[in-house]
Amino acid sequence: MKEVLIVGGGLAGGAAAAHLAHTGAPVRLLERHSEPRHKICGEFLSIEARRHLAALGLDLDRLGGAPIARVRLISGARTVEADLPFTALGLTRLRLDEVLIEHAAALGARVERGVTVRSLGGGLVKTTHGDVEPTTLFLANGKHDLRGAKRPTAGALNHFIGFKMYYRVNAAVRAALTGAIEVILFKGGYAGLQLVENGIANLCLVVRDDAFSDLGRSWSNLFARLLTEPHLERRLGQAEPTLDRPLTISGVPYGFIHRGARRAAPTLFRVGDQAAVIPSFCGDGMAIAIHSGRLAAHSVISGVDAHTYHARVRSDVARQVRSATALQRLGDSGVGRSFIMASAGLAPHLLPMMAAWSRLPDRALQELGVRNPAADTSITDHDREARRRSGR
Repeated sequence: MKEVLIVGGGLAGGAAAAHLAHTGAPVRLLERHSEPRHKICGEFLSIEARRHLAALGLDLDRLGGAPIARVRLISGARTVEADLPFTALGLTRLRLDEVLIEHAAALGARVERGVTVRSLGGGLVKTTHGDVEPTTLFLANGKHDLRGAKRPTAGALNHFIGFKMYYRVNAAVRAALTGAIEVILFKGGYAGLQLVENGIANLCLVVRDDAFSDLGRSWSNLFARLLTEPHLERRLGQAEPTLDRPLTISGVPYGFIHRGARRAAPTLFRVGDQAAVIPSFCGDGMAIAIHSGRLAAHSVISGVDAHTYHARVRSDVARQVRSATALQRLGDSGVGRSFIMASAGLAPHLLPMMAAWSRLPDRALQELGVRNPAADTSITDHDREARRRSGR
């Protein structure tokens, strides 16, 4: 088998490299950053993502993630809370991505850091370290496009700006957040708040571009606006930021699913956000990224072409992406937010149902050797312990 070239060392690229290397397939991964870096992400690692990583041989328990067993939905003074149908983990991408790349390298993947891919064309991948002519190429370069390989994103929700900041919170706030993820709806956007390792709180939010413009496109003004929300003022009014400035990203094509035309190159595989971009409102983007990376690797090993792979990804994630996109559209209006809160208040079981809508189906995981958690005693035992520690 000829070498597979992977562009990007995030969750999708790292999972693909580890899967290929585990089978003995030659794989080369190009990562533009020389050192680990923070990335904009809610850092909510669902049971499906955990099962995928466990199947790759990663021991997540040693990484110190924060168990998450319930969800709170907040808008203004209203709060609705429910148990999740699984136990998730809050784990930074800084930690997880690096561990996954190191794991892939230990399995035999050739990892080259500090290499930027500039463009793709004429069968060549043009990099800062020279041109490469791969036989099989995985595009795992995240939410932004590579020159020469633009995604057709017409119709996607690309009028939002994403932000992420970490905060050191006091003991009372830390106790309140333990075991939970909070989703706060507000005019112009929504935010997620949860603990990650070492008791640090991750605030990740999505704001409409016009709402940010109304605030002078200033983070300080935006954060002051967030603190007018009673819940966020209680949580973050006295918190200490741990980064010099927030991470930010714009133009993300939420709702995009790659169609993979038959005339496209049969050896060019899009993985992660290059394959599908699920809104973070109730989406499971980390699991989808890992799943697509492993599925692409499995496809190459099995002799399946890129068109067939892309069709399979669509089959696996289309329902989840469309459901999350519809919810994001609904929450983008005052009437929609009121409807969501009223519905959740009358039937709190809708919250775990929304979480279930974004989950990968079991048959999508079983082909890759990922077991159902009902039959996986190691994970269910961990879940019981995590729920005990989170007070549930």
